[in-house]
Amino acid sequence: MPTNLPPQYFEAEKKLKVAKTPQEKMSVLEELLSIVPKHKGTEKLQALLKTKIAKLKFQVQKKPTIGRQRPAFNIEKAGAGQVILIGPPNTGKSMLIKALTNATPEIGNYPFTTRIPSPAMMEYENIQIQLVDAPPITPDYMESWHSELIKGADGISIILDLTSPNPAGALQVLLEKLKEKKIEIIAENKEIPSDKQQFIKKALIVANKIDQPLAEENLISLKKYVEPEYDLISVSASRGDNLEDFKKRIFIFLNVLRVYSKTPGKKVEFNAPFIFKKGSSLMDMAKTVHKDFSQKLKYARIWGKNKYQGQKVNRDYILQDEDIIELHI
Repeated sequence: MPTNLPPQYFEAEKKLKVAKTPQEKMSVLEELLSIVPKHKGTEKLQALLKTKIAKLKFQVQKKPTIGRQRPAFNIEKAGAGQVILIGPPNTGKSMLIKALTNATPEIGNYPFTTRIPSPAMMEYENIQIQLVDAPPITPDYMESWHSELIKGADGISIILDLTSPNPAGALQVLLEKLKEKKIEIIAENKEIPSDKQQFIKKALIVANKIDQPLAEENLISLKKYVEPEYDLISVSASRGDNLEDFKKRIFIFLNVLRVYSKTPGKKVEFNAPFIFKKGSSLMDMAKTVHKDFSQKLKYARIWGKNKYQGQKVNRDYILQDEDIIELHI
């Protein structure tokens, strides 16, 4: 029986050829699985995709350790940045992961449905951002590898439950638990001080389940607790409220930018931008593209917002989001 695969499948399949890390490959395979028509003719293909996904999941899961101080889990970074989702039990982190990515995490209305950290790739415009669903944190439970994952991430998102009796109190307990592990959080738009005494991470505070009864009332009290220090965002993982804004906020607080490489006489490939930290220069891009460019670069032409199109720039030019760069040697 023919599979009758749609054109979207073959477009998505191209991504698999350029995927490098297990997480990136897993994200593409999950996308392919979601596109495949569900009928008898595709049963073997579905089984093959599921087998490949399972093997990749095994690779990123628990690794053997020697000694207590080493993290029991190692989530290799992928995409434009890694953001860890943390929070008390039953805040809806897994539901958010499901709503924002192609992943299908286990979801339940009981504590500790998430038992191990699980990565998934979130699409934002033309890039992928890695989200990691971490097990819940309670006054009595926070493993040593928990803090190591948080410290190694590019940022964290604290997920709170607007249907719980006291979301502000739950946040306070979480912050105290982080302090025990010598982790302090600051707002996403703040700069991390250079004279820090402990580990400081930027955090986005998210109030989930805004669609539920009493949520609005709890949101008002939570805002009084966190504002103006933090710019709280309220979402609904089940109904989809403000999820696009949540994606944008994550992209902004990762502090990265997208740059497109242009070959003279050819069209720009907008689906595979280079990712750099804000403040990176033209030379940073040249080194990434090829060592010959970094050694022999004469100048570059640039197309972008608020610029003369095709103007020349020198090696010290500071890259801006969505610049199109044509390198010349």
